[in-house]
Amino acid sequence: MKPMTELIAVDLEMTGLQVKTDRILEIGAVRLHRGEILDTFQTFVNPHRKIDDRITELTGITSEMVVDAPEAEEALQKFLEFAGDAPLLGHNVIFDYGFLKQCAVNQGISWDREAIDTLKIARKVLKEPEKKSLEALCDFFQIHRDHAHRAVDDARATAELFLLLQEAYQEKEPGIFVPKHLNYKVKKQGPLTPAQKRDLNHLLIYHRIEFDIEIDSLTKGEASRMIDKIYAKYGRIPRQEGSEHV
Repeated sequence: MKPMTELIAVDLEMTGLQVKTDRILEIGAVRLHRGEILDTFQTFVNPHRKIDDRITELTGITSEMVVDAPEAEEALQKFLEFAGDAPLLGHNVIFDYGFLKQCAVNQGISWDREAIDTLKIARKVLKEPEKKSLEALCDFFQIHRDHAHRAVDDARATAELFLLLQEAYQEKEPGIFVPKHLNYKVKKQGPLTPAQKRDLNHLLIYHRIEFDIEIDSLTKGEASRMIDKIYAKYGRIPRQEGSEHV
């Protein structure tokens, strides 16, 4: 079997776990060439929203760190230039790929990729540790991370984990070390409409709601869900005091 000469280990930090409603905060990647880490890539991404305290506690990323960061479109383009045509490598790689795929589709970019998943490999060949999270496996194999839950450090740890597993198990299980096509389908998210922006602004002002998301950054779907949530919690604006559409 012809060995892979190059892989791009990738890891993301996000505002949450849902592709449709959460945003990328950081993209980190390392280039693995013939078993050696040759290059690294890192960029923050402006999420246009306040970062929750729980995310800051987990990652160390604050709102101040990303306020002047590149837009998602620019960050993705830089990552794609770094990655080239090489297959991806990740721990539960489909999760990170989903966010990248959504970002690409939103920009009208047709992007599909093959990948190797160290989580699937670990579940196939390892009895211990019981948990197969990246954190648990790094502890088990004594893989050092300067900053856990930071994208480039986790990407590097994933690459090191892959090399350890490859050395120990590729001869016995060659098939699981071959890149497989990632199948993840998403729909393009269009921007909110002028009517949604007007109605949302009216609702926020009328109900005196503090909003931690930049309204212009919302997608049509996000704006619709946000308006419905405000209706459910606070009610509509009486017609004589606001727009008849609100």
